[in-house]
Amino acid sequence: MKAPLLLLLIAGVSGVYCSHSLQYYHTTVSAPGHGVPEFSTAGYLDGIQIDYYSSDTGRAVPVTQWMKKVGAEYWERNTQICKNSEAAFKHNVKTLMQRFNQTGGYHSVQWMFGCELRDDGSIRGYMQDAFDGKDFMALDTERWVYYPIADQALITTQKWNSLEERQGERDKYYLETTCIEWLKKHLENGKDELDRRVPPEVKVSDQKADGTTKLLCQVYGFYPRDVDVNWKKDGIEVPSDEAKQVLPNTDGTYQITVTVEVLPEGTGDYTCHIDHISLDKTLIVEWEPKSNPIPSIVIGVIIVLGVIAAGFVIWKKRSAYCIGNGPNRSSCQNMLL
Repeated sequence: MKAPLLLLLIAGVSGVYCSHSLQYYHTTVSAPGHGVPEFSTAGYLDGIQIDYYSSDTGRAVPVTQWMKKVGAEYWERNTQICKNSEAAFKHNVKTLMQRFNQTGGYHSVQWMFGCELRDDGSIRGYMQDAFDGKDFMALDTERWVYYPIADQALITTQKWNSLEERQGERDKYYLETTCIEWLKKHLENGKDELDRRVPPEVKVSDQKADGTTKLLCQVYGFYPRDVDVNWKKDGIEVPSDEAKQVLPNTDGTYQITVTVEVLPEGTGDYTCHIDHISLDKTLIVEWEPKSNPIPSIVIGVIIVLGVIAAGFVIWKKRSAYCIGNGPNRSSCQNMLL
């Protein structure tokens, strides 16, 4: 199964944020297996998982200690909401399989939604659905109507946008009001954890293959997640070869690796620049090319010469010993053979 849309969103974004976010994703599959429950939902606050529900356990539970501050009533209510969603999504996956002419196999439906509160007080929200890891439909947050991305979504969008349903308007209220209210509550409850600052560690290295050199800037062990990492050549930014992905560590910190390619004929000073809220100023780490290694043939010659020189010294010592000890001359001769 493809990675949930929300996870792709979290992993694929780098750069220093000026906002807080509350995000959720629901995932249901046509049949349990591969260690994936038939239905699951998870919530994230500023990229940190805060709660979880799965059809295997049938309970909504906190993932962080500070989420327990919301009380038992919150978890009972969320458990019931998740049970209702579970039933709806099991129906949805069967419906979409029919629309895509799928009679069997392993299929998934994913629903991603969330809200964001920026430092300037502005807010935004989003909702998006996917089938088998591909975009299915999404909410237009300017007109507050749903639009199809796949042809098979047209039936749903027409129904949800109808005067009887007006699903987009109901979702507008949730995203701009309810979601923002809970975002603020969770931020208050988790401020001690969320406000901590852990500076990054940095390792700059290179890899050589097929006549090219790839530079790696590994930044790890930092918190919070927001970070900006760039390579520069002689002070000018160099685009990264790969998408920048901030990944979580098991200890609650984060890591990112940014790479660039150096052409064989390229010259100049390469430096990795790291900006993070825990740092007073931009951290700059310079790449220092390794000196050219001694060719193996030269090493071989040196070894041979060393052996010859050592043999000569031993022979001289033994010769001196034999000359000074006449009766042992024959034994010395045998030793030299």
